[in-house]
Amino acid sequence: MKKIIYIVLDGLGDEPIAKLGDKTPLEAALTPNMDRLSQRGRIGLVHTFSPGIAPESDIAVISLLGYDPNKYYTGRGPLEAFSEGITVNEGNLALRSNFATVESDGKTIKDRRVARSLTTEEAAFLAKEINIKVALSSATFEFKNTVGHRAVLVIRGIRSKLSGWITNTDPAYERLGMFGSARENFPLLVSLSTPMPAFENNFPAIEAASLLNEFTEKSYRVLTESSVNKRRIEQGLLPANLVLCRSAGDSLPKFPNISELYKIKFGCFVEMPVERGIALLTGMEIADVPSSSGHLDVDYPVWAKVALDSLQRYDGLYVHIKGPDDAGHDGDFSRKKEIIEAIDKFFFTPLLSEIDLKEHIICVTSDLCTVCNIKAHSAISVPILVCGANIKPDGSLSFSEKACRLGSLGELSGQEIMPFLVKSAQE
Repeated sequence: MKKIIYIVLDGLGDEPIAKLGDKTPLEAALTPNMDRLSQRGRIGLVHTFSPGIAPESDIAVISLLGYDPNKYYTGRGPLEAFSEGITVNEGNLALRSNFATVESDGKTIKDRRVARSLTTEEAAFLAKEINIKVALSSATFEFKNTVGHRAVLVIRGIRSKLSGWITNTDPAYERLGMFGSARENFPLLVSLSTPMPAFENNFPAIEAASLLNEFTEKSYRVLTESSVNKRRIEQGLLPANLVLCRSAGDSLPKFPNISELYKIKFGCFVEMPVERGIALLTGMEIADVPSSSGHLDVDYPVWAKVALDSLQRYDGLYVHIKGPDDAGHDGDFSRKKEIIEAIDKFFFTPLLSEIDLKEHIICVTSDLCTVCNIKAHSAISVPILVCGANIKPDGSLSFSEKACRLGSLGELSGQEIMPFLVKSAQE
């Protein structure tokens, strides 16, 4: 059996941009390694979730690993909390959170991510202050920062269990049933959490929404008075003075073990809490990834070495690289193009130099399209290439959205990819 290397480049897909000559960042980027892989294999497109819905990464990744999100998904909050070692029992309310900046009215959002300028050290200090100084009327809670402006919140009711069927306080995302979806346009106002329509008379949902709103208000007061934020303002930086929350859930998903499902041993290395949570809950072993230095020419060769070393222990390796997504959310198409080129040069070059394609199946795709023009996720399909072992080339010349529309793989669903890779590895 051949070994599988499954590489997901977060937010890779995009739409044409006038300043790039009506090309996407991927089409405009110099990617000789990914182009060569395309030439040696087959390409196509993937809907990582339901057509017409702009998914969040968690739903997309669950699908890309071969699971049905409709069956297993319980919200992003529980996934991220679990990855951070926070206990989530049934009836605990878990949410993904962002430190954000609001105006003095406490409602008007100036920046949802504190301009990405909040250090992990600052966030840790702010989180500690919240945990010490905020007390909720009928619940206890744990609030923990993760990476940069990101955090997780778990609220545990004293009077009753809580329900995850509540709306977000973060206006950039809406709830479509259990799933979260990015909005292309939204008011820059902190939303009031309410029970979802079918749960308006459900006490656990009413209580959960009330407690989240209470946490939002009380933590805002603490953050406004924090010495960290006062110092940031003196330095001309945005204060991290509000916590936005989304993607609530009240239980952990129960995934079948991925190695038992496919009869091969899977490992992974990932950067972000949500992918780590999914990996752990599906039974993958985690390869430690060194903290980012902030320099792509340093980080990506190290990650390639981690991948190569990990392949010695596993039959399949899942690799999730965050890079392009942040640039897409910032609308920085030049930076997105640079990151794609850096991945091709500094990650793929050392990786492929040590790989015998006859003994490996390599898949490169994305979880979603993060479109620079709207600074948000899109429902459009993402490119995919698969090569190695006995896969016969389909005559493709490059790896891009435009090329992949003509590829022999056609248009796949996210859930189809893993079974296809396993079958190809066994042939």
